[in-house]
Amino acid sequence: MVERQSIGQSKTVRNYVDGNWRDATGDDELTSVNPATGEELATVPFSSDADVDEIVATGNEAFETWSSRPVEERIQPLFRLKMLLEEHQDELAELLVRDHGKTLAEARGELRRGIENVEVACGIPSMMQSGSLLNAAPDIDESAVRKPLGVFAAITPFNFPGMIPLWFLPYAVATGNSFVLKPSEQNPLVAQRLFELIDEAGFPDGVLQLVNGGPDTVNALLDHEGVEGISFVGSTPIAKLVYERAAQNGKRVQAQGGAKNHIIVTETADLEFAAAKAVSSATACGGERCLANDVILVEESIYDEFTDLVLEEAAAQVVGYGLDEETDIGALISSEHEETVRDYIQAGIEEGAELLLDGREVAVDGYEDGNFLGPTVFGDVTADMVISREEIFGPVLGLAPVADIDEAIDRMNESRYGNAASLFTGSGADARKFRHEAEIGNLGVNVGTSAPMAFFHFGGWKDSFFGDLHAQGEDMIHFYTDKGVYIERWPDA
Repeated sequence: MVERQSIGQSKTVRNYVDGNWRDATGDDELTSVNPATGEELATVPFSSDADVDEIVATGNEAFETWSSRPVEERIQPLFRLKMLLEEHQDELAELLVRDHGKTLAEARGELRRGIENVEVACGIPSMMQSGSLLNAAPDIDESAVRKPLGVFAAITPFNFPGMIPLWFLPYAVATGNSFVLKPSEQNPLVAQRLFELIDEAGFPDGVLQLVNGGPDTVNALLDHEGVEGISFVGSTPIAKLVYERAAQNGKRVQAQGGAKNHIIVTETADLEFAAAKAVSSATACGGERCLANDVILVEESIYDEFTDLVLEEAAAQVVGYGLDEETDIGALISSEHEETVRDYIQAGIEEGAELLLDGREVAVDGYEDGNFLGPTVFGDVTADMVISREEIFGPVLGLAPVADIDEAIDRMNESRYGNAASLFTGSGADARKFRHEAEIGNLGVNVGTSAPMAFFHFGGWKDSFFGDLHAQGEDMIHFYTDKGVYIERWPDA
């Protein structure tokens, strides 16, 4: 057992406003708790509407100067931020483990993915370029230009507090906008440290700001006339509400929702490899991620063999504190969420799924106050069961036999979600069918988790996404800028 570290129960999370740290002035607050130990980490005061007003006004004032700066000048603080993030990656990863509960390896991987987005955003001088055409008409040249719009805000979830803010923040400021981050109130300490590094990187005051709070703070941002656009990542019901409310207020909006992802395993697949990747996909980060593939559709001819391999792999997972090196599955974010996952497991039992591995009785010595669940595996999961239809967000996976890949794709496409899916196969024909017929935004073949690199957009279809421009990649340039057209004629030329 590693030595428990404390950052102090008296620590108070603060807003970052106009280059300074400020106390939030709202009436409510929350206590941030280490989900593995039960230790109170920090007090999180919520912001008032007046706090939001000040932040948005400051952002708009900063935008007036920042947007007109040369693009090469705008990316210089991003280069410095990238170096600072790499220099402090281990420190950030340890803080992330204490704040969230995932393992140290998972935290390092998350931060690496976030840093990759900073790297990509440093290429904005090329990415922002639009087309031009000489002699578009007689004696007329024409060109398209991209211009920033103002203040943008992102409302980010608890499950990737280091990575998801960096899906948005670097692109917003590189394109010339100012930006406000509202992190999850459940674990805001990584965002707090991130903004300490942002301050050190040398961004002008007001260009990047941090506001802490709960639903009222979110609504204040959604309603504020000084905010041009909103990015959101969270559950589908909240994503839909954010999308509708922001759109009603005339804002650009991208809202990433929940998921119910599938893996298809055919008889030509490398079964041992597929089983290892399937278990990892479903249980990594405690299953608390929208890319978790937790329904596995297996061709009947290999169903029993593959199920045995999955059970062997799942049973070998070590549940524990994320800072212990041998841990494979860390703690869930809260006791309330742990109880929700337990309710899903009970629902699966009551609906008749075969409980093949029960993770509810797992105990972690020395961490009796932690929110732990072991990997749980169901067999013979039918399409109508709750555990087959709803996002669980825990280390629970279900297996089901299917006649062939056609039945598997049909069943997968019946889901109201369309976030991610993976196919394990040795057949190019099956892979092509999967690519063409799957109604899913992120697809992987012989890949356990279909996580796009930062220079590609993060897909998501159906009830997994509301909007038309996704996070990451080129979509962010379109989201954070508007195109203008410049038409030029010189009669005396």
